[in-house]
Amino acid sequence: MHTALILIAFISLTLGLIGIFLPILPTTPFLLLSAWLFAHSSPRLHHWLLNHPTLGSYIRNFQEEKALPLRIKIISISTLWITLLISICILHNKLWLQILLTTIGVAVTWHILSFKTKKATPESNQTPHNK
Repeated sequence: MHTALILIAFISLTLGLIGIFLPILPTTPFLLLSAWLFAHSSPRLHHWLLNHPTLGSYIRNFQEEKALPLRIKIISISTLWITLLISICILHNKLWLQILLTTIGVAVTWHILSFKTKKATPESNQTPHNK
């Protein structure tokens, strides 16, 4: 079981790293998932990720404060809805899929907005996208 969690964690980490360079792919959820999976499968890899020079402070700040910077909230929700609206337009004959995508979009938006908004400081403006 630990091996499967580690494999999924590395896949998630890879997707998160790709998301740094590909704006349509979210970075934050994949990094947080990787941290959670490593925490439950490999203390050594969890320690490595949390102490990573670029990604570690970002993950630790979220885990400690349970807050997202306003910039990240705006980018995440905007990217989500742009992608969903394009998908909904492509699926113009599939009403049930359009309803499903809209429901998922509302739920994910609510989830993102449910986190506190982190106060902007010069250090907190440093995300994996602009480091």
